[in-house]
Amino acid sequence: MSDKPLIDKIAWIYIKDRNVLATRSRGKDAWYLPGGKREACETDYETLIREIREELGVDISQETIKYLGTFQAQAHGKPEGVFVQMTCYTAEYVGTLVPSQEIEEMDWHDSQVDQSLLSPVDRIIYAYLKKENLID
Repeated sequence: MSDKPLIDKIAWIYIKDRNVLATRSRGKDAWYLPGGKREACETDYETLIREIREELGVDISQETIKYLGTFQAQAHGKPEGVFVQMTCYTAEYVGTLVPSQEIEEMDWHDSQVDQSLLSPVDRIIYAYLKKENLID
């Protein structure tokens, strides 16, 4: 890697009917796994719970959170050599999924989604989910 900063993000992997939930932010052309960057001294769980509430209006059930994996790749839309590290968790939720604030839309993807519409780290994660037989 390089001496450029590593963007530290937390992502929610929610799979239903062998498809993974993805979101697209307002004004963006790429799809992302829901989640985001931690604030101040937040833990992974605190970041996950806050980000998913902000983006999709549901409450993550903390007792169901399970670590899935950590993935790194070139950060989408950033200068060459800036990497993102995505720490991924699965979890159940309470409420109704509704895109809110910065999220324009949500959709369900399998591994056949157009890879050019995904960030580099999400491409790696989708391939992992397919390899682990979690999505079609």
